Amino acid sequence: MTMQIPYWHVDAFAARPFGGNQAAVMVLDEWLPDDVLVAIAAENLFAETAFVVRDATGPENGGADWELRWCTPTEEVRLCGHATLASGHVLLQRDGGERVTFRTRQSGILEVRAVGDAYEVGLPCIPTQPGEWAEAAALLGGAPLEVWRNPLGYDLFLYADEAAIRTLDPDLRGLAMLGNNLFVCTAPGERTDVVSRVFVPGGGVDEDPVTGAAHATLVPFWTQRLGRDHFTAHQASARGGDLACRKEGAGDDARAWLGGSCVTVVEGTFHL
Repeated sequence: MTMQIPYWHVDAFAARPFGGNQAAVMVLDEWLPDDVLVAIAAENLFAETAFVVRDATGPENGGADWELRWCTPTEEVRLCGHATLASGHVLLQRDGGERVTFRTRQSGILEVRAVGDAYEVGLPCIPTQPGEWAEAAALLGGAPLEVWRNPLGYDLFLYADEAAIRTLDPDLRGLAMLGNNLFVCTAPGERTDVVSRVFVPGGGVDEDPVTGAAHATLVPFWTQRLGRDHFTAHQASARGGDLACRKEGAGDDARAWLGGSCVTVVEGTFHL
């Protein structure tokens, strides 16, 4: 028996095809076994595949419009911003409206809003603290000036300038041996306020094209340094992507709002 699953391939944080970060969005009637979700993500072979199921609890009872989970080609992850943005794009385009909410297993309720011809996604801010990780710094190369860490595996490496970010050539195999961490390399930008590159080889993604979760780390870091609650950002991967970033709230309630466009490049049916 073949199951037919609605499928969208979306370039997120992109104003045109072939830019930003690719995500598959798949609308399920009910949750499939965990190993099947990962197998589907491996078949899609994007950084993340987003799976959504209608939330039976509903917003009026403390739930959301949809439940949402994300898988890389090797495992399920706790947070993915670009695939959340892509999911909001798909559902708002299909169903109409100006906002859609998602209940997640480890990151609470997330929201995507339509903003003109684009969208913004609200993620929990991920704070970091000054730390040290000489082995990771050596594998990344380029002599980072500072290291900031979060115990959940979001590690930020500050460099002097954009040229240092663009010329990084990290030892990806060595980084993968250190665990499933996001290695977020950042510096002041030339065309934008902030520039970054993100490596996640331990999670099956050598270099992520545009990373929402990394910017949920960069928002509290850079807003404090810049002395304002908003900034522009560019992720300098081969595909590249631009984000409008702002911080809202404080403490545990602080949110990183990330704005950008999405482009649907494929719509069809996945036969399982």
